Amino acid sequence: MSRTRTTSVGAVIVTLALSATACGGGSATGEGSNDSPQTLTYWASNQGPTVQADKKILTPELKKFEKQTGIKVKLEVVPWSDLLNRILTATTSGQGPDVLNIGNSWSTSLQATGALLPWDKKNFAKIGGKDRFVPAALDTAGAEGKDPAAVPLYSMAYALYYNKKMFREAGISEPPTTWDQLVADGKRLSKGGKWGLGAEGANLSNNIHQIFVLAKQRGADWFASDGKPDFTSPGAVAAVKQYVDFMAKDKIIAPGNAEYAQNQSLSDFSKGRTAMVLWQAAASTFDSQGMKDSDWGVVPAPVPAGPPGQGKNTNSMAAGINMAVFKNSDNLDGATEFVKFMTSDAEQKILNKAYGSVPSVTAAQDDQAFDKPELKVLRDTLAKSAAPLPRVPNESQFETAVGTAVKNLFAAAADGKAITTQAVKAELTKAEQQMAEQ
Repeated sequence: MSRTRTTSVGAVIVTLALSATACGGGSATGEGSNDSPQTLTYWASNQGPTVQADKKILTPELKKFEKQTGIKVKLEVVPWSDLLNRILTATTSGQGPDVLNIGNSWSTSLQATGALLPWDKKNFAKIGGKDRFVPAALDTAGAEGKDPAAVPLYSMAYALYYNKKMFREAGISEPPTTWDQLVADGKRLSKGGKWGLGAEGANLSNNIHQIFVLAKQRGADWFASDGKPDFTSPGAVAAVKQYVDFMAKDKIIAPGNAEYAQNQSLSDFSKGRTAMVLWQAAASTFDSQGMKDSDWGVVPAPVPAGPPGQGKNTNSMAAGINMAVFKNSDNLDGATEFVKFMTSDAEQKILNKAYGSVPSVTAAQDDQAFDKPELKVLRDTLAKSAAPLPRVPNESQFETAVGTAVKNLFAAAADGKAITTQAVKAELTKAEQQMAEQ
């Protein structure tokens, strides 16, 4: 998914949504619904530095769509802290938008509600065909073996960003490519009130993104082949311990990062308080905070050894934003036309340039703007070494339960407690039990 969300929805709301019958959105009554075939409502996720920045980027494009089609789009940019709750409420109440953005890792969970329009062959044909989209992006759009519940809009991947000046001052000539090197460099950089690596210890989704990769690098998945949670496997436990140990044992993450949940690690990086950060498509944020492009570098996220790749050298989740339609919209034709517009080659170039992300449409990537060093790293990662988060109906509950377990462990590390294998397994056992009770 996109800019890392600050919270995940509570289990009660998720369970309610997943047990609901298909009730859709965009009905002719209710808040947020459209009131005319010539009107659409659109919930856009907050991709820019601020909600106002998103409105500034999107409004000219929506006016362009209105001029072309005669359909007016009522825009609401929804902060990440509210988005999933708003969507789930819409799936149960029937009072929602016609078109909306969803974090791509939510696609399978929201698909299970039955509220979203399936993108079958007929619907894909209306927007130019399924084969226009990057395969890795399509892999995030729903459960395996089913028609996608959404269409890829913006694609992203994690990378390692580093402060060039801090590296020079520490006598480090090259950024790390393995975790051992990252820890060694981080220790050299963690001095004088500055720290080697930033983290968002209270950000449940960011926690999931990081430990998903570390588990993949150990050949571990978070769910068994039958879809049941498998949170206490040796690989999963070791992945969580490694991540939290960056603070608890290696001392390269500031204890205060245990409370970070709203992108504060990016601010610390921009202000020279932290030398490295693992993030997705961060350039626009750095720029908004006054950091020059020449001040930072970017390389693929670390792997255990060797170059990034599939399997145990996976180094990112396949991040991004998907676009979905509530199937009970009273303007399905207009909603489909809007998706076609937003995923057209021309709009993909405009929007992804503005947000610093990678187009989800293959033909749109031929623009030189996407050959910048950062975007080249992200493109290569998506093509060669990224994997989708678990495509299971209870993925949202997974983010909440396991993300909270990691949050609790970071809080313990910040208090100076040793993070033992037993402590990690105990937290993950609780998370697995919570999943079983839902």
